Amino acid sequence: MDRSGVKQAVRWGIGGIAFIVGVAFLMLWLTGSLHPKIRPTTTTERIEAFRRPLPAGASVVTVASVEVPVVETATGTIESAYRSEVASRLLAKVLEVRVSAGQKVRAGETIVVLDDIDLRSRVGQAEAAVAQTDAALGQAKLELERVDEAARAGAATAIEVDRIRSRMKEADANAERARRALDEAMSILSFATIASPMDGVVVDKRVQVGDTVAPGQAVASIYDPTRMQLVASVRETMASGLAVGRPITVRVDALGHACEGTVCEIVPQALAGSRSFQVKVTGPCPEGVYAGMFGRLIVPMGRESALTIPPAAVRRIGQLDVVDVVRSDDPTSVARRAVRLGRTVGDMIEVLAGLSAGEQVVVPEAARGEGAGS
Repeated sequence: MDRSGVKQAVRWGIGGIAFIVGVAFLMLWLTGSLHPKIRPTTTTERIEAFRRPLPAGASVVTVASVEVPVVETATGTIESAYRSEVASRLLAKVLEVRVSAGQKVRAGETIVVLDDIDLRSRVGQAEAAVAQTDAALGQAKLELERVDEAARAGAATAIEVDRIRSRMKEADANAERARRALDEAMSILSFATIASPMDGVVVDKRVQVGDTVAPGQAVASIYDPTRMQLVASVRETMASGLAVGRPITVRVDALGHACEGTVCEIVPQALAGSRSFQVKVTGPCPEGVYAGMFGRLIVPMGRESALTIPPAAVRRIGQLDVVDVVRSDDPTSVARRAVRLGRTVGDMIEVLAGLSAGEQVVVPEAARGEGAGS
């Protein structure tokens, strides 16, 4: 390569490097990397920087630390403490079904009627057998009386008397067996009429007219609505604080309020999958509670300290809950501060973050008037 070619290659190389440097500089300038950095402010700092004078007529409340109970919940299902699966004791055809789901029944009320033609025939046969054996027993008693008279007159031997006595005992045994057979036939006949074993409500009707049921087959489910219980799975740490007979609070979400119950049973074996114990709670059954409802067991776990303020001191701005806090360096002015709220404690509300005990928050006069009016 001659001298002129080398110079041209150098010029091309320098030009390419300059182009790359220029493009890089332009990109840095467009992204703002060459501008001086300003520290971004947080939402809390921006709100805190908003100062204004203490509103006229507003009251100041000190953030208080109070002892509140610590509770945990265990979910469960409402079940009936007394539930019966009414089953057939016969192999027979269903002739009548006198109940439907949701119907109230009384103890002894007929719910299903089965075909009993063959059973009535057996009862008739048993009654005929009783009549036959009673007649034979009567004849044996009459013969015994006659042979006793003949024996006293010397016209009958002792062997004849013993033979008649043995015949009468046999007739008596046959009559007793026939009566027992009649009782059995009557008992089996009663199985054709299936009755409710208790006062309650029919949960489910399992058969229809024309079905053939087998011994042990359920025909209806009945439960007692006056004796309900909450069955909940409680973890080990919670179960250790419970005992049979202890009063406890139960909340049924569908009712919207809590009610009191009593621990009636703790199954003394943990479930392998969840390491929890099954706890059953009973109590007075309020109106509107049905089997299968969702419920919560509220278990007290001690007490803890919590910061509380009046709900009227809290304002909602966008997605934030804020309060006006009296500035410690200037009691005549307030600063707005974001807070994180927790549960309601009586007529106060818990503050989880954003305030410290002893600080003062402002309750506007309008808010205090609304609280008094309500």
